[in-house]
Amino acid sequence: MSASLTGMLLGLAAAVGLLLAVTFAPPFRAVRLVDRLAPYVHDAPPPSRLLGTATEPGLLVAVRRVFGPLVADGARFVDRVLGGRSAVRRRLDALGAEQTVEDLRVEQVVWGGIGLLGAALLAGTGALVAGSVNLLSVALLGLAGLLGGVLGRDWWLTQQVRRREELLLAEFPVVAELLALAVTAGESPTAAIARVTRLSGGELARELGGALGRARAGVPLVQALQEVADRTSVDALARFVDGLLVAIERGTPLAEVLRAQAADVREAGKRRLLEAGGRKEIAMMVPVVFLVLPVTVLFALFPGLISIVSLAR
Repeated sequence: MSASLTGMLLGLAAAVGLLLAVTFAPPFRAVRLVDRLAPYVHDAPPPSRLLGTATEPGLLVAVRRVFGPLVADGARFVDRVLGGRSAVRRRLDALGAEQTVEDLRVEQVVWGGIGLLGAALLAGTGALVAGSVNLLSVALLGLAGLLGGVLGRDWWLTQQVRRREELLLAEFPVVAELLALAVTAGESPTAAIARVTRLSGGELARELGGALGRARAGVPLVQALQEVADRTSVDALARFVDGLLVAIERGTPLAEVLRAQAADVREAGKRRLLEAGGRKEIAMMVPVVFLVLPVTVLFALFPGLISIVSLAR
């Protein structure tokens, strides 16, 4: 590494450190309402760690303790720029996660920092190989890494929600038929839900078990089940919950409705498999047409082409 490049990197690091120190110094830092009220409000003693586990991941705890003010400002900036808090909250509810929108913004800041660090390492490696530094390329690469990390966390949240909804659809027919069997045997819908959630596992059973737990804690069962339907965008699950609500409120027969819904979901699953098979069949034609067929034609025509060239000589 040349002396000029070393001096430039050291100067850049010193300038960034000085800028951070001046920006977050007490005279220049805005005083929050929480800081103003803190001397007059006594905090409740924290609960013992033996009574439960932390609800947020350890990475978030470590990042907030080490880079607390910087990460908080970054999370607020990301929230202002991206917006869409209601959509993010809806996807978190559909995922069944206990984290808040602020926790997701902090994760986006962390992912953006990791992307920026990866871009810096890549730029440094390129500068070492080339022996020179292109500041425009480094800036664009760093910006791409930062944006890729921030937007990549949002994309990953969408993928998690879609994967969970696919699991809900896959588990729905079995759970619906188990409920139908329990109701046919003479149990009430509440007792049938309790039995099915106790004997089965999976995302749908966990959702129904959570609704049943909230009902036992004092929330009306109808409201708890309606919250399950509101959190998801799966139409079959919403119809399933509507059938349960009608059966609980009016006492209508439920077994045949559940069996019909399970059959509908199975038919929809078969249609999705056929559609996926059709798409895969078209995708399989790409290597056949553009790779196998040209090679076959080349092998078929190559002897004749050699003969023509030899005769032309």
